[in-house]
Parts: sequence; C-alpha cells; structure tokens
Amino acid sequence: MGLFSPVKRHANKFRYIPRYYDPEKERREQRRRELHGTSSEQDGVEYQPGQYIRTQREARRAAQADGKGERKMPSMMVLMLLALLIIVAYMLYPRIVDAFTSARTSPEEQAAQEVEEFNPYTPITIVPNDYKEE
Repeated sequence: MGLFSPVKRHANKFRYIPRYYDPEKERREQRRRELHGTSSEQDGVEYQPGQYIRTQREARRAAQADGKGERKMPSMMVLMLLALLIIVAYMLYPRIVDAFTSARTSPEEQAAQEVEEFNPYTPITIVPNDYKEE
C-alpha cells in the first residue's frame, strides 16, 4: 500500500517504446481505403486534411453537371412552404371569414350588433326613478 511521501524514490522516466508497426494505424488506413475506394497507386501518398471532402465535393459537382445528381432541396422547400401556408391560413381563417360576413351586412345592422354587444368599459347611464309611493 502506497502512502504519501514527500521524497521521491526515483525520478520520472520517459518511456519510449519504438514502434515500427502500428496495427491501429494500419486498420484506420485500410478502413479509409475501403470507404473512399482509393487505388493502390495512392497508397504511398500521405493523407492531407480535407482531402476526402474535396474529392466528394468534386464528385457531387460532376454528377450534377451530368444531370445524374437529383436535388431534393427544391421539393423539400416546396413542402415547407406549403406547411407554412397551411398554418398561416389556419390561423387567419376566422378573421377572413369575419371580414367577409361583415362586408355582407349593412352599416345599420353592424351598428345594431355593436350596440347589442356588452362592453364593460362603456359608461353606465343612470335613469331617474319615476316610481312614486302612494
């Protein structure tokens, strides 16, 4: 059991184990070759960051130029705009219907409807008492 000791028994050592074959690196490179289909002529070329992204981007551009690449963005955009239009129409539908019904009624009927509706902020009119006691 190791207890705390202020004095070190030995100095820190730098443990360098030279490796000439790294199996993990070999697996990564093999997997990279499988995924990206690189040929044996490119085996000696060192990997540069962003190399595969650039090649994929160039392949997409070439496919779009040939007309083989189908773009799904416009159809997705149309669906999103249609959904937005339906939501806006659903929210505005009562107001639109109310505007059309109020346009059909005459101004006299509208005034009568406004008078009949209860408004809590209108002042109360006080009527004098006409009742007389006998």
